[in-house]
Amino acid sequence: MSAPSIPASLRPLPLVTGVKSKRKMDIPARAMTAAAIIAAAPVAPALAQQAGSSALPSVTVDAPQQRARPAAVQATQRPSRAAAAQRRRAPRATVAAPVIAAPNPAGAGAPTVPVEADANPYAQPGVPYKVNRLASQKFVEPIVNQPRTITVLSKEVLADKGATSLRDVVRSTPGLTLGTGEGGNAFGDRILIRGFDARSDIFIDGVRDPSIGIRENFNVEQIEILKGPASSFAGRGTAGGALNLVTKKATDESFRRVDATFGNGRTKRGTIDINQVITPEWAVRMNVMGQKSGVAGRDFVEDDRHGVSLSTTFKPSDRLKFVADYTYVHFDGLPDWGVPYNRTALTPWTETGVRRSNYYGLVNRDFQRYTTSAGSFSAEAKLTDWITLNSRFRAGKSILDYVATPPESVNTSNPNPLLWTTQGNPKSRYQRTNFYTNQTDVTFKYDTGGVRNTTIAGVEYSREETMRDSYTGLASEAFPSPTTATGSYTFNLFNPYNSAPFPNAPQRAFAPTAINIDTKAAYIIHNANYNDYIIVNAGVRYDDYTVALQPPLAAIPAQQQPRLSRHDGLVNYNAGITFKPLPNGSIYAAIATSSNPVGADVDGGANDYGGLVAGNVAAGPERNTALEVGTKWEFFNQKLLATAALFQTTKDNAREQINATTVVGSGAYRIRGIELGLNGKITDDWSIYGGLVLMDSKVTKTAIAANLGKQLANVAHQSFNLMTKYKINQYFEVGGQATYISKQYGGTLAATTGNVLPSSWKFDVFADVHISKMFALKFAVYNIFDSRVYDGFYRSNVPFTYIAPGRLATVTATMKF
Repeated sequence: MSAPSIPASLRPLPLVTGVKSKRKMDIPARAMTAAAIIAAAPVAPALAQQAGSSALPSVTVDAPQQRARPAAVQATQRPSRAAAAQRRRAPRATVAAPVIAAPNPAGAGAPTVPVEADANPYAQPGVPYKVNRLASQKFVEPIVNQPRTITVLSKEVLADKGATSLRDVVRSTPGLTLGTGEGGNAFGDRILIRGFDARSDIFIDGVRDPSIGIRENFNVEQIEILKGPASSFAGRGTAGGALNLVTKKATDESFRRVDATFGNGRTKRGTIDINQVITPEWAVRMNVMGQKSGVAGRDFVEDDRHGVSLSTTFKPSDRLKFVADYTYVHFDGLPDWGVPYNRTALTPWTETGVRRSNYYGLVNRDFQRYTTSAGSFSAEAKLTDWITLNSRFRAGKSILDYVATPPESVNTSNPNPLLWTTQGNPKSRYQRTNFYTNQTDVTFKYDTGGVRNTTIAGVEYSREETMRDSYTGLASEAFPSPTTATGSYTFNLFNPYNSAPFPNAPQRAFAPTAINIDTKAAYIIHNANYNDYIIVNAGVRYDDYTVALQPPLAAIPAQQQPRLSRHDGLVNYNAGITFKPLPNGSIYAAIATSSNPVGADVDGGANDYGGLVAGNVAAGPERNTALEVGTKWEFFNQKLLATAALFQTTKDNAREQINATTVVGSGAYRIRGIELGLNGKITDDWSIYGGLVLMDSKVTKTAIAANLGKQLANVAHQSFNLMTKYKINQYFEVGGQATYISKQYGGTLAATTGNVLPSSWKFDVFADVHISKMFALKFAVYNIFDSRVYDGFYRSNVPFTYIAPGRLATVTATMKF
């Protein structure tokens, strides 16, 4: 199936390899203009008719329709078990769905409440901070009944957090940590969940997204974070969990929304969300985004983006539905690898006298570009009242392209501190990824006695093709040690000069490494609900996994490195039982497994980064096992969900590089902890969202003596976030959030370098002013105290340190019509 055609006015400008474009991108303006024309189209005929009859026509404006406030919801009483059992034995009624039906957002027994046209269909009606269900049909029960920890951020939560990218989400989500790298996915969404690398465990609408880059939130309905191994649902990896971005789909009610944001740090951002019902069976939706921005508290850094997302839903009958979508996003900026690290004081140099705004790159050489485009098509057919067929196809491509300069070794030998220097050693990457995936499954729903059963059986096929190249003329990639030869540059530590002449413009090496991954899988998931009293959930999945790597062609045939390949069969399962002592609560216990085969992280060029190399091609998959017990309770008429869980995840057969050429599966380590969560409304006017994660990690088995007994490196073991919002009256709402991240300790696997990244607190405040039904303003200040918050630091003895944005004040104008 060919990708949808994009109008010429919305197509991206061609990339100029190795040279940062000086032309100002006008695509966001074109896209915004096109969206405005579409938004105005329904009123154009009426205006034309009036223009023909009068030079100065009268204008009539209808008053906004008043929506009645819903009555207070009373708690639903639990029916007796005998009555419930009798109800289960009765045949399931067939209920006609809406023409273009939104998923049922409520949990069991939740009331129906009128909501805004653009409200999240999976959230509790009138309680946007509380999401009741996951988007995937693989998760039958509402979240309160799921035997696992699940964190969901709705688009309303994202808006109040000011989170426009997935990296912003990670910064304020307990249990998640941002990772770093010296190449590859250094700028992309490198994420750790409960201490385990999850950069290849990111999904879009339930399908793995192998693109190596940056995810935008302009077309995201909600972000779902599954904690703990999820291979029986998601396939390979997922040792710590998986992230699923649920995109906005066309719905059965027309609406238009425009947002414009302005702030310090040269921040300018606009989004448009238009949903149009064409016929009772057909609707279309378009989201447009344009951003031109710097980064608050950082000199020179640029973060420009633009994107378009199109979605259509067609439902010719209650038994058949088709959904198609296409998304294009482009990032263009000046990359930021942060600040150098003070090895003497064991803290970033910004803690010992260096300005946080210092930039250690070359503005006339460095660049960063990322482009992604993907389309999907899904069909759902209700074959009978109890059998439903679903098939999803997704294909896309992405390009990650950059030259950047991390500040590494610092020279303090000069007796005059003003002459101290740091070495900027450039890194580069040109990586292109193509992928296509199909998932097809059948859902069976049937009752046996008092048990309501749902069985999902399916198959999946995916192919991922990656071409990995770099740039020449970068000395640090030819010489491991810091050097002042062509490519590297010596900066003054306290007053770096960023526009020095550079003799050689970067050029593509055209010596690509090709990596292909083929996966064929079959899975079965079963959910058995006995009288809403005991719920059993189990699943098993088999993945036939093959990875192949073709090294670059050598100029001398005798020096050609051999092709590498590895094949594994991965069997993983999950099982959980949920006990509901009361209708509004649950207690559960669960076990789940997952597997990490070699070569699954295609951006990695070494064993430590998950890449396929000659030394690890014989190593078997790493095996992960998680145990979790927890409880979930809904309070205040199901408006507030409180969760608590104890968990432990162990990794066995962990790959360790014991010398320059040998990798063995001799390692093992575990992470255990407690997680608390809270989201929803305490009163009709008081919303709350947050969580706390406390973890402990330990290397329990290793062939490297220095690692034994150490905690894991580059992980925030304690993290906390709490966001709250209060509605003063119909016009004003105020809120804020607090985020805490504990210290992180440096190293490759274990914390062995002695480097420490300091803990930090960050506070945000915001206020919403609802001027009318159509118009609102949001005032926000993020990082109000301009705290120095560090995203992460590199694993080496002489690391560079990523620093988060400083104080950002914004105002956002929103218009709905």
